[in-house]
Amino acid sequence: MLTYNDLYETLRKEKNNETLQQLPKSFVEDVSEYLHDKKGQSLKEDDMFIDAVAKSKKQLENSISIFKELILRRKKKLLSLVFVAAETGIMKRDYDNMLVFEKEVFDKLVRAFEEGDRELLKMMNGKKEEVRESKKMILFSQNVDQFADMSGNIIGPFNSGELANLDSQVSEILVDGGKAQFVDEK
Repeated sequence: MLTYNDLYETLRKEKNNETLQQLPKSFVEDVSEYLHDKKGQSLKEDDMFIDAVAKSKKQLENSISIFKELILRRKKKLLSLVFVAAETGIMKRDYDNMLVFEKEVFDKLVRAFEEGDRELLKMMNGKKEEVRESKKMILFSQNVDQFADMSGNIIGPFNSGELANLDSQVSEILVDGGKAQFVDEK
């Protein structure tokens, strides 16, 4: 079970590292359970344990603040990763350290940035030209050496576990070949 010290230590690690920190898959549920227990302890009205009740109330308040700060820091890091992925099409780190809901937000934000880029390009071209080809986010399941994309540009190499936002045709070839899987498909 999660403790106050565990929660504090998790925040400290997140503060002191540039990358997203690995959290247990059940982290949010564990925090919820911990906060629920603390709330129950802080509601007790027993004169014999008045100090323990006050301490539980204070730990509950501090725990909520710590959790909010932790999530805020992770959101900031997530936005930075979205920016890098949208600009370069490649995301090498931190995807595995994201919680499930963070991965979903990440994927949606990358797609939103791409859509914004397409709209900007349309505006810059007077809406006369069709925008660049669509891209798909993939997660490599094995190492892939450098190769030429559909336009002849050299891309790669990619390592297993690496995330990349590539031309949809290239993505489909890699997925069909068993070298990657689509990220946004359920």
